[in-house]
Amino acid sequence: MPTFITIGYGDRAGYERTEAALRDAAHARDARLQADGATMGIAGDPVQVRNHDGQGVRVTPGAFTRSDLPIAGVAVIEADSADHAAEFVSGTPCAIPNGVVEVWPLQRPPAS
Repeated sequence: MPTFITIGYGDRAGYERTEAALRDAAHARDARLQADGATMGIAGDPVQVRNHDGQGVRVTPGAFTRSDLPIAGVAVIEADSADHAAEFVSGTPCAIPNGVVEVWPLQRPPAS
């Protein structure tokens, strides 16, 4: 079954403006995804790692990409298709309270 990386964006203010019943339903959706085997977590502070041309590792605090909303969480899920994965995450805590969830297909490198 295909694997997808999901990245949820949202902020506390948008979350708190959302009706409590919707938030509860979103958290229940996350619990079902986890029970079905999804690996999920709340995003911590990122670092950027570079080792250009193998000339030495450089680690820089902060995200490389910028968005209107901060990254709130990530998950690794399995689904039949990208549409199926989108349906899975459409009711999660980042999608419901004025946030957004990206769904990225994970393409595994060829075996060597």
